[in-house]
Parts: sequence; structure tokens; C-alpha cells
Amino acid sequence: MSKHEFAICIDNRGYEVSLETRKLYEVLPDVDAEKHGQIRVIDESGEDYLYPVTAFTCISLPENVIERVISAHA
Repeated sequence: MSKHEFAICIDNRGYEVSLETRKLYEVLPDVDAEKHGQIRVIDESGEDYLYPVTAFTCISLPENVIERVISAHA
């Protein structure tokens, strides 16, 4: 089972430069961020940053799709 998680940006207001709506982002685990209503994702800069969890919808992807997404970014 993959440890990679993904979310789709559904609201980029206030973060237009960093996030694109309807785009898939890799989610990195961050328990402290979750406690504060935030989510850590790798954004357009290629770095990971915190954003409001309300800006995203987490999704499940089949393992073969996850492998292809990860290999496309390598």
C-alpha cells in the first residue's frame, strides 16, 4: 500500500500564485497542522507549505495511478 496521499485544490482564494484550482497536489503528513485546520502540500514552487484544509478535498487514487503520478514527477 502506498504512503502517498493526494488532494485536489477546490479554492485558491488568497493563494492564487501558489495553488491552482482543480489541480492534484501531494499531501505530506503533518499532525500538528491538522490540529490547526491546515494541510501540508507540495505547491507550485515545488516546496511543501501549509494551507487551510478547506482549500482542498482529499482523494483516493488506485495504486497504479499513484505510481504513475509519482514517477511523472521524478
